[in-house]
Amino acid sequence: MLHDREFLVVDESGSFLTQRTAAELATVRIAVEQDGLALEAPEMGILRVPFACSHEASSGSGVARQVTIFNDQVLADDAGDEAAEWFSATLRRSCRLVRAGASYTRKVPPERIALPHRPAEGPEISFTDGFPTLLVSEESLADLNRRLEHPVPMDRFRPNIVVRGCEPFEEDTWNTVRLGDLVFGCARPDLRCVITTINQQTGVRDGVEPLRTLATYRRAEDGRSVKFGQYLVHSGTGQLKVGDTLVSETRAQ
Repeated sequence: MLHDREFLVVDESGSFLTQRTAAELATVRIAVEQDGLALEAPEMGILRVPFACSHEASSGSGVARQVTIFNDQVLADDAGDEAAEWFSATLRRSCRLVRAGASYTRKVPPERIALPHRPAEGPEISFTDGFPTLLVSEESLADLNRRLEHPVPMDRFRPNIVVRGCEPFEEDTWNTVRLGDLVFGCARPDLRCVITTINQQTGVRDGVEPLRTLATYRRAEDGRSVKFGQYLVHSGTGQLKVGDTLVSETRAQ
């Protein structure tokens, strides 16, 4: 997805920061403008970050830094001192903002993709946890919310694509989906983490839900994780728009 997770906040050692350890990131509001992002956080002014680095050494912008995302080490362009100071004040810890620039490369390991869609070389990904695209159906969320005392919104699961009109968790059975002029292979279910328990408006953890309820009926094969949503890998390039019809091919049983 164009500009999807193209930026990343890292700590002093270059390790990635997410809401798992910096829940305050949920309170950063992001607007996509023509030339970059406009960021706003409580008690902070607006920070504008261009998509392209200016390579001004005096500001630190454009300097390639080695950063770590789980077990992956990649090179990313520093977004400059102003962005570093803004995020350090917002998160109350020393950190910097980096961007996926010309030196950046990262791929999905082919062995993590379901055999029918496993390429010889994994697809390129941005600063996502592990896959380029995540799909969730509104029916699956509605099924979960019927089981919760306090329903949760879709933003707890941060999908790229939201669909409606299927049965709850029917996306688990799909082999491929066509949206507009794009074809996606269903790579594997998404195993959910603690971020689903964080209120995306306040940056505060709401307790153990929805993970506790998902654990009662959405256990993964490893017996420990819970699954919600389907990771996709795309073929080719194209455009998606709200209202596109999804055509699915069901996985052979």
